[in-house]
Amino acid sequence: MASSVLEATRAAHEDLERLERLAVRELQRDPANARDRLFQSHRVRHMLDLVVSTSDKLVEIYEDKDGARKDEISTHLTAPVQSDIFPKYYERLKEIRDYHRRNHSARFVSETDDYEELLKEEPAIEFTGEEAFGRYLDLHELYNEFINSKFGSLMEYSAYVGTFAQTEKIAHNLKATRPYKEYLEHILEYLMSFLYRTEPLQDIEKIFTKLESEFEEQWINGEVPGWENKGTEKESVLQESAVDLDYYSTVEELVELGPEKLKEGFNCSWIEGWWHCSTAC
Repeated sequence: MASSVLEATRAAHEDLERLERLAVRELQRDPANARDRLFQSHRVRHMLDLVVSTSDKLVEIYEDKDGARKDEISTHLTAPVQSDIFPKYYERLKEIRDYHRRNHSARFVSETDDYEELLKEEPAIEFTGEEAFGRYLDLHELYNEFINSKFGSLMEYSAYVGTFAQTEKIAHNLKATRPYKEYLEHILEYLMSFLYRTEPLQDIEKIFTKLESEFEEQWINGEVPGWENKGTEKESVLQESAVDLDYYSTVEELVELGPEKLKEGFNCSWIEGWWHCSTAC
């Protein structure tokens, strides 16, 4: 069928209108319970994702980098002289009729067809048993990582849940280690995953932009919990020079320290080993 680019443009605009109407209908419905409310949010999130992807296709069509849209308009919708416009129109109408005559299965898809299924689907959301469908955090893996690390300490799981965010209680020299950095990355990864699953309509990027801005301001003003008083110059030097080589297991990790820090780490290890040897002897 002719005018495929223009037909794709029309269909994309129609899809956008249908998705917008469906999203409004879904949000106007009052969920029966918390589970239904979560399903509603994920359904709307899916619709918004479809709106974004369809809009991207339209932008690509209108940019017309390959000139296909311009050529199609020139071929089917324009004429060298005014008197040729109606013949072009009837020629196009004949093509449409011939197409539908040859393709009896082709039908008009109304807004009550495929897109209506979006209002009936039950999104597949993965939660662990401990998360109870988004009601609680499941911190067991992070808890095991914490109590088995040098920066952590033994405690009950219930106590960890109430204190895992209190990082200001961890010593500065322990915070400078790779395991602690990886531990924080695991916390962030889990909390972001939990937020995506329980609050799919939240603008995560906007939230993080605000948090980063607030953190930068607090850091400049010395108001970050646990870092209000960074210590005297002597203490800072001691903390920075304290390199525990036991934390590093590959050559690449050691290279990241830099030559000076690596030299200090080896010197400290040699001195400590010599001290243990001499006392044992």
